[in-house]
Amino acid sequence: MPAESVASPAVTTDEQRGRTVRRVVTVLALATVLPALYLPGLSHDFLDLKIYMRAVDWWRAGNPLYDYVQPDRVQGELYFTYPPFSALLLWPFGLLRLGAVVAVFTALTALGVVVTTRWLVAPVTARHGLPRVFALVVAVLLVFAVESTRETITFGQINMLLVVLVLADLLFAVPQARRWAGVGVGLATALKLFPGIFIVYLLATRRWRAAAVASATAAAATLLAAAVAPRDSWRFWTHELWATNRVGRTDYTGNQSLFGLLSRIEVPAAPNRLLWLALVAVVLGYGLHRAARAVRAGDELTGLTLTGLVGGLISPITWTHHIYWFIPAVVVLVDAALDADRGSAEGLRRRRTLLAVAVGTTALIIYGVVSFQDWGVAPARTDTPWDFLLRNEYVLLSLALLVVLPVRRLPPRG
Repeated sequence: MPAESVASPAVTTDEQRGRTVRRVVTVLALATVLPALYLPGLSHDFLDLKIYMRAVDWWRAGNPLYDYVQPDRVQGELYFTYPPFSALLLWPFGLLRLGAVVAVFTALTALGVVVTTRWLVAPVTARHGLPRVFALVVAVLLVFAVESTRETITFGQINMLLVVLVLADLLFAVPQARRWAGVGVGLATALKLFPGIFIVYLLATRRWRAAAVASATAAAATLLAAAVAPRDSWRFWTHELWATNRVGRTDYTGNQSLFGLLSRIEVPAAPNRLLWLALVAVVLGYGLHRAARAVRAGDELTGLTLTGLVGGLISPITWTHHIYWFIPAVVVLVDAALDADRGSAEGLRRRRTLLAVAVGTTALIIYGVVSFQDWGVAPARTDTPWDFLLRNEYVLLSLALLVVLPVRRLPPRG
């Protein structure tokens, strides 16, 4: 007995040291791989941010905001396409040098990645007793490795600001029925129209007050911009909003929406609009039905993740940096896998299947659609099955996740 009692702590200490070494090696390996993943994106040279700032400078000089145009080797001509409220937000940055603006946007995106990843991972680590710091560090590094994050940073996009607003609203304010629930979604919608799908989600899940607050917030921000820039606002909402050619070619591989998929099948002809609208109706109805079921089960994260995937599919233009929603999908898959009953054969099969889907999804979104492919400026045809799979990877993955993403059984909130 005395020998066992002396040896046991030594074994425990060795195990702890080995575990620590493995964790350090894991973190260092991920941190070492990151720079290589960012190399292809360096060619973007903060292109989108430069367009924003040049358009704002053009606007500040007294020119019509939506007349600004910049040539692009892939897309032809690129314009400022965001709502006028976004231009108001960008206006103060015009007082800074471009290098300072790039630094600020990059730092805010990095901060947004850390904050939102903590929001997603902390409940999982708490429920399963996982090492919090290690899990968070690994998760943050993996999120930085994902193509949507890389493209957001290297293009100088504002996507993480929108994600912060949406997640703060739908993970905290709305479930807790706070007075300001809906404000985040409303502001995000006024900045960039894509988050408007979450107002539809609030309606589908019968959070009437939050939906009304979100709608009122978006309307108030839009009216504020109209008061400051009435002509540009009128022009945007009556004309430029509907001109999808202003943001680039719809058949370009970076457009990972249903419309993009159809465009690549039928290029150079325009996609069949009736077929596209029929697919949109099916995806919207099915996806929001599943999202509403998830919310009724108490699984807010799955509900909003399904909604984000629906938004990416039904939007005419969904660039790769728009599709953040694969990241919470992986969190849901891993959490559901850890919840699976390991004491039964069925539970083990479910656990392995969910983990396989999580690992496969992570691998796909890290490799990405366009980062390591040079699709050039030619029409993005999908003449072979392999071309079809490669050029529509995110569309197909989104459709699959709409079907297989599990609804978790979570304990009631305390």
